[in-house]
Amino acid sequence: MSASASHTTTDHKKIQEWAEARDGKPAVVESTAKNGGGLLRINFPGYAEDNLKEISWEEFFEIFDGNNLQFLYQEQTKDGGESRFFKFVNK
Repeated sequence: MSASASHTTTDHKKIQEWAEARDGKPAVVESTAKNGGGLLRINFPGYAEDNLKEISWEEFFEIFDGNNLQFLYQEQTKDGGESRFFKFVNK
């Protein structure tokens, strides 16, 4: 499998480590943040999504698990750089 291949996981520690290695913080889209839910995001420095509300990792994973999600991510870009590509997909 190539380094630029995509992987999926539900492992909380792996997701948190991947995000934090890229200075990412757990967040939700503010307009969807209702009753402890919302559309999950990982907020990276320098990205202009100003409608995000930072949340704790604990809250992030409650929403993640409650919505039966998997984390699809990439470790490296094709040219070997660090990738920030990710998305949330249904299990």
